[in-house]
Amino acid sequence: MTAPFELNAAWAGAIVDELCSAGVTEAVVCPGSRSTPLALACAAERRLRVRSVIDERSGAFFALGAAKATGRPAIVLATSGTAGAHFYPAILEAEASRIPLVAVTADRPAELHGFGAPQTIDQQHLFGTHVRVFAHLSAPEETLEGLRHVRAVVAAAAARALASPRGPIHLNAAFREPLAPRTRPNAPPGSPAPRIVPGVLEADAAALDVAARELSRRPRGVIVCGPRDAWDELPDAVRTLSARLGYPILAEAASQLRFRIPDALAHYDVLLKHEPLAAAAKPDAVVRLGAGLTSKTLQHWLDSAGAWTLTLSDDGVLFDPGHSASLVVCGDAVRACSELARRIQRREPGPESPLVRAERAARRALEEAFAAETALSEPGTARAVADELAEGSLLFVSSSMPVRDVDPWATGGRARLLSNRGVNGIDGVISSALGAAAATELPTAVLMGDLALLHDLSGLVAARRLGIPLVVVVVNNDGGGIFQFLPIAEATEHFEELFATPHGLDFRHVADLCGASFERPRSASELRACVRKNLGSRLCLVEVRTARAANVERHRELQRIVAAALEMP
Repeated sequence: MTAPFELNAAWAGAIVDELCSAGVTEAVVCPGSRSTPLALACAAERRLRVRSVIDERSGAFFALGAAKATGRPAIVLATSGTAGAHFYPAILEAEASRIPLVAVTADRPAELHGFGAPQTIDQQHLFGTHVRVFAHLSAPEETLEGLRHVRAVVAAAAARALASPRGPIHLNAAFREPLAPRTRPNAPPGSPAPRIVPGVLEADAAALDVAARELSRRPRGVIVCGPRDAWDELPDAVRTLSARLGYPILAEAASQLRFRIPDALAHYDVLLKHEPLAAAAKPDAVVRLGAGLTSKTLQHWLDSAGAWTLTLSDDGVLFDPGHSASLVVCGDAVRACSELARRIQRREPGPESPLVRAERAARRALEEAFAAETALSEPGTARAVADELAEGSLLFVSSSMPVRDVDPWATGGRARLLSNRGVNGIDGVISSALGAAAATELPTAVLMGDLALLHDLSGLVAARRLGIPLVVVVVNNDGGGIFQFLPIAEATEHFEELFATPHGLDFRHVADLCGASFERPRSASELRACVRKNLGSRLCLVEVRTARAANVERHRELQRIVAAALEMP
């Protein structure tokens, strides 16, 4: 190990070897020169599936989607300079959603910093406090002690990405020229660092005893499940707990429970806007699981109830914006629910919850309302896409209006549903879906708005280059449709130019640019047929055209339909 290029290959190989030992199987490589040793080390590693993505922001979201869907760390690699800065949005989402994203940036060696060398910026702590660990890996040196040290640093950092709470890490690796090896590198030298296995949080038995006593003496309660990525046995555990307590389950679409628990309540957002029902169903106990809720109506109802509230947190992160929690128990949610159910004292079945009766009435009324639609509405689009996807498929839903339409209106789907709800951004949606599709190899669809599509056009380029089939359903209302629901829509003459921001684009041209097939369905049945025909087979852009003002009125009309159904004797 004497020539610089041999040192570079050895150190890069050691870095990649340690990451793979920690469970990494997916790597996204963004093109660049200074990152050459690491890119070649990734390509030579048989344990890695390596994909090249041109745009660093798209590449970072691709890796995030892969890590989100699998629960395993995923690498995104960039060269020095501004390239790594494009990882920032994905880093922020990974931090908030507790996703083990491994950001690796190549860097110039210390002697080139501060003296005007090109493509050189200060990459120390580039992402600030938004990563679980930052580690600067100085330029390779010709000692086995140095090699052992870099292995140990990478192993420790990778373990931190997987420790509770999980999250992104940043490795900054400096390399001197020459960057390309003259011969094919051999296996990474040096002894591997010890494998560091993060611990698993276990719920405290005494705390579960306290929770069981409190819940056992409160017959009027609800179990509320927010977004949660894990595809595990939680639905069975929650159903058992619900049966023991007699509490209905209010499950968000992205909780992985909504479509796997047939009697879970889906229409709570619209139901709780009916004030008589909200008052009649006021709980005296709440069991909360998962991340922050999409429905402001549900969150406000819970906060204003004054109920005794138990929060079960998988990783110790607390989602309690109203500071309503009475007891927080940290530990694996599946086991915690099962242990809690075992401790609940049996009691005689009480009267049926008003929410359960209201859910049945709302489902009947909404089935009739959506069946009668002659033109696709935005709620009807969300319902049709979600309900069409079968078990064994994946639906990635954008923030803003799409997730707010899936959550209250979709009931019949069986797909796994993911959404970037950590910081609720609309950027990187296609790229995240691509990463999830590639890592899971599941037929995948995306539901998004037109502005979200414009934020991630490079995701479509990546889909074409990598040959990943994806059905992208885009609701095109020519601008920011969510703002139409806000008071600002009526408060200023500058609404269109500053908030609605119409773009006037024909997305058929976007499909042509990216080599995607294009369809523009006009009914729910046509939309379902588009999804069914293209899912898992090709890159397809499906455009649903709507009008922003008409969308607001359709939401109000559906609310009136449900309210009328609830008031029927």
